[in-house]
Amino acid sequence: MDRFDALTLFTRIVETGSFTRAANGLGIPRASATLAIQQLEARLGARLLARTTRQVHPTPEGAAFYERCVQLLADLEEAEAALGPVAASPAGTLRVEMHGVHARYIVLPHIQAFRARYPKLDVVLTSGDRRVDLVGEGIDCALRAGEPADSSLIGRRLAELPQAICASPAYLDRAGRPRHPEELVQHQVVRFFSGSNAADDTLDLLIDGRIQGFAAGGWLTVNDAGSYVEAARQGCGLIQLPRFHIEEQLAQGVLEEVLGEWEKPRLTLWAVYPQRRQLAARVRVFIDWVSELYAVRFPV
Repeated sequence: MDRFDALTLFTRIVETGSFTRAANGLGIPRASATLAIQQLEARLGARLLARTTRQVHPTPEGAAFYERCVQLLADLEEAEAALGPVAASPAGTLRVEMHGVHARYIVLPHIQAFRARYPKLDVVLTSGDRRVDLVGEGIDCALRAGEPADSSLIGRRLAELPQAICASPAYLDRAGRPRHPEELVQHQVVRFFSGSNAADDTLDLLIDGRIQGFAAGGWLTVNDAGSYVEAARQGCGLIQLPRFHIEEQLAQGVLEEVLGEWEKPRLTLWAVYPQRRQLAARVRVFIDWVSELYAVRFPV
């Protein structure tokens, strides 16, 4: 392992608090990571990391060295990005996190085109409803809906996603089809929660240009997008989500849109990435490419 790789490994260990997570993120054996840090400490003549049974954290010397490493690696990436051949054909591994719906319906159907354009890049794509810690888990960039809440991340707006409110025909036959937003309070919704956020039981519409939430009852709460749609299919209540996720079900009549003539707020999708990776060529080319995908699918 060369010096720059060892520095990258060291910063990942500090950020994740774990040799195992850092090694997995870089695709190397844990034993190799341990040996590389031992060699780095021996070369520097200082102990950089303090190890406990549960966590690894930097020593005072390690904390100071970490700050220098972060700047050094950022400068290296900036220098590489300034070189035409590197910028045009970045190499290495790109780690991306996005919701499974976006991976399945938008990104993966075109991923071979990305590979053809950037054949030296390997992609590690993680999906789920859990919001990951980009820095702590070594993720280069992520696609996220809603306004970015983490000030340590840089965001680039990708698209405004149209939303729909829908339910199964069986539920609507039983509970009635709302004709006005005020009728929503008489209905059941499938509640959805993510991470530590409280379960959402409101349906949002644009009334006189302002977002207005209509609270409804509900007896089922889920934290997975697939379960959210399936619960609606099974007649458990109304759901609200980006339209592209349920276009097939709407076309097949499995789900039925309600209040279609009423405007819903659009959901903003962002590409976010840690500040210190803002100049990495692999991140830049992926965000440029994925921006093209969303511009075609969701034109302004």
